[in-house]
Amino acid sequence: MRKISCVIVDDEPMARVVLASFVDKIPNLELVKSCKNAMEAFEVINQQKIDIFFLDINMPDISGLSLAKTINQKSKIIFTTAYREYAVDGFNLQAVDYLLKPIPFDRFLQAINRYFEGVYFIENEIKIEESTLKNDFIFVRSERKMVKINFDEIRYIESLSDYIKIYLADKISTTRETISNIETKLPNNNFLRIHRSYIVNLKKVVSYTNEFVEIGKKAIPISRTYKENVLKKLNEIS
Repeated sequence: MRKISCVIVDDEPMARVVLASFVDKIPNLELVKSCKNAMEAFEVINQQKIDIFFLDINMPDISGLSLAKTINQKSKIIFTTAYREYAVDGFNLQAVDYLLKPIPFDRFLQAINRYFEGVYFIENEIKIEESTLKNDFIFVRSERKMVKINFDEIRYIESLSDYIKIYLADKISTTRETISNIETKLPNNNFLRIHRSYIVNLKKVVSYTNEFVEIGKKAIPISRTYKENVLKKLNEIS
């Protein structure tokens, strides 16, 4: 699989450092250059093809919106900004995503997955799975702060409309997130969706039937929609 080339354009040094650290966490991505203004970015644009540009919008002299209009349409743009009011302008330029600062890693990953969902290569359609990342944890927003959740500590996850509860060994973390979004951030070799409202950590399953899996003393239902895939997966690891 070839590397996806990236360029960061932001006049804030710390913002560039954060984005560069995020790019480094994903093996598929390669940072070509981190630019402090649009003029530095022009040099890169003229020298080689870039797959993704991370553009700050509010920059001196030449804004990210103006720079985006000069970029080849085959390159994709992800805007990064502290200003929500530019969102419409950003999406009018067919940006892949629009990230509001401060940007948490899980939101960055979601934007990258959106990029991969829309890009097809000759060999395959590529989409990042969390299992390919170097980290074994995610951060979720809970009680007005970003909380680190280690994958091995998760027992199961329950959906409550726009919220989810993450059940850990000794506590429950609640965050505003859909279960479908959180599913994309979990390593699929260890986590399994068994119901529209439940994802379980396969390492924590102590027993199962055709109707439910048991984690600790909790019996979690297997829905009809997921049953075939769930039982196949459970039989494979038995």
